[in-house]
Amino acid sequence: MERDVQFIGQSTAFLDAVERASRAASVRRPVLVIGERGTGKELIAQRLHHLSPRWGEPLITMNCAALPETLIEAELFGHEAGAFTGAMRARAGRFEEADRGTLFLDELGTLSMAAQERLLRAIEYGEIARIGASRPVQVDVRVVAATNADLPRMAEEGTFRADLLDRLSFEVINLPPLRAREGDVYELADYYGRRMATELEWDTWPGFTPEAMAVLEAHDWPGNVRELRNVVERAVYRWANEHAAIAEIVFDPFENPWKPVPARAPAPLERVEEASATIRPSPPLSPGQGFRESVEAHERGLLVEALERHRWNQRRAAGAIGLTYDQLRHCMKKHRLSEAGKKSQLDPDGQFPQANHRER
Repeated sequence: MERDVQFIGQSTAFLDAVERASRAASVRRPVLVIGERGTGKELIAQRLHHLSPRWGEPLITMNCAALPETLIEAELFGHEAGAFTGAMRARAGRFEEADRGTLFLDELGTLSMAAQERLLRAIEYGEIARIGASRPVQVDVRVVAATNADLPRMAEEGTFRADLLDRLSFEVINLPPLRAREGDVYELADYYGRRMATELEWDTWPGFTPEAMAVLEAHDWPGNVRELRNVVERAVYRWANEHAAIAEIVFDPFENPWKPVPARAPAPLERVEEASATIRPSPPLSPGQGFRESVEAHERGLLVEALERHRWNQRRAAGAIGLTYDQLRHCMKKHRLSEAGKKSQLDPDGQFPQANHRER
């Protein structure tokens, strides 16, 4: 098998799926491969082809989701010159290209009903017709299809042909997600790490620290093996010391420490009350104050307390008392707290302390 077609893993669930594919390779029947993204569906299709009597013939791959619905049939079955606008010359489809070999149809669940009907006839009778042709063509193609969709449910709902599903499901290979492959994260991380170290021309392979490996094994891996490969290769390539074990893992390369923080929606009344309850009450009011003056004085005291607790970081203070940033700014302007905030941050000499010079 080629370098990129190797299967790495030792878990029982993974080995069972590979063994089932190996047994099905020699049988001239359609095979349906089901699994989440990144679980290796195309690798299984390649294994089915290379271990079959068709190994010397073409293996043609087509992603059914990569083309608009209007072009799917022309891509699968070909077309004659002038069959539709833009068809300047005749073209063979994927079925004719895969004659005597294997056709791998990825994302099968996205096929239109019309394309499903023609696909069923091609699998059932080995007969296709180019768009615009008057006579059919016989082909000998083994179909391997893959999807992460729930085809039985789609068949019940009428969005996938039940008879096509019956024809494709001679053998169904369910690939386990990486989170279900016990012990395989270590094997895969070591394999891809060594490959990346070789590509970078490192003299040695330092491996991962126990803490870094524990982080890798604890991750859910929604992107499965494809995601793990990216994470591991990124960690190796970013590591500066090839003689020290790799200790830093970055799962999300899009993480941005300078990304703007969206304004929070106003909190429910009970949350505002809870936040307010954590703030010390305002000092006792003088007997001569009226109701309006008392309310405003208490409101100002709440604002000052929140701002001081958060070192006049207005966004944090707003979140603490259940206000949006704009609402807090309006209240500060109303009570003329901007100047008070600046003055409160000055040291006795009238200068800004170094620790508070930038907004946290």
